[in-house]
Amino acid sequence: MGDILNEVYGVVQCKECPWYKSCATPMRFTAEDLRKQVAASGPNTVVPTGNAGMENFLAGMASAAQNSLLEACPIFIERLRTSPKLAQQLKQLMQNWSNEV
Repeated sequence: MGDILNEVYGVVQCKECPWYKSCATPMRFTAEDLRKQVAASGPNTVVPTGNAGMENFLAGMASAAQNSLLEACPIFIERLRTSPKLAQQLKQLMQNWSNEV
């Protein structure tokens, strides 16, 4: 009986979630977002503007962040953390994506 209640609770939890049916989205960053974040990190932090090297560095950091960070529903994250089998199945699905399409 406990398993049924846990499953129903999970479904209800998802239906009430503001992330419903969009559990994960890639994070969006721009060089300007990173510049603002660095400037906000401390009162004495100065971010040089107009420096081509710094602009390229920030653009590269923004690109790397977009390719590696994910914003996800807290329920989805908790389910992945508590179920290593589910996380492994998802990982295998993604690794074999081109074979299945």
